[in-house]
Amino acid sequence: MRHRVAGRKLGRTREHRLAMRRNLVASLIEHETISTTIQKAKEVKALAEKVVNLAKKGTLQSRRQAIALIGTNRRIVAHEEGEAVDKGTVVGKLFSDIGPRYLDRPGGYTRIIRMAMRRLGDNGELALLQLVGKDDRRKKVKTRKKAPKAAKTSAAAQKKASSDQVKAADKSSDSGDTPAESSDKS
Repeated sequence: MRHRVAGRKLGRTREHRLAMRRNLVASLIEHETISTTIQKAKEVKALAEKVVNLAKKGTLQSRRQAIALIGTNRRIVAHEEGEAVDKGTVVGKLFSDIGPRYLDRPGGYTRIIRMAMRRLGDNGELALLQLVGKDDRRKKVKTRKKAPKAAKTSAAAQKKASSDQVKAADKSSDSGDTPAESSDKS
């Protein structure tokens, strides 16, 4: 029985699991979105959150702890115009770009989005593991929904203002004054 045993074995030895988790976290930091199986994404999410929390601190001690968690400090290489260009290191990007981005966020730096397609070969469920906030489409959708509501409330405010003016005009016509004269009296 494996009651209260944390973590998933994922069909790998302990060393292979550790190396896989480190590589997936390093790839997530480098590309900010990765495609993997749902089980691997759930397993890697906790380590990614810990590393981002260390990056928010920004101290030398936290940098050393992040290097220890990720393993090696691998280089980020981009290919531009057929040549390899060095863009820095994974830990450098983590502490210079990703850590400051989440300073005001208390947690929840990653999200898992299930994909409809399955992996060829074993038909495994795929998911996207992303860092939140880079291309947050959900915020764009929310702002679109809020804009019509704001228009409705402003239209309602205009209706209320016009109905108040009509009521004031009715009251002044009852007393025999014009609306301008009744506002001068008050």
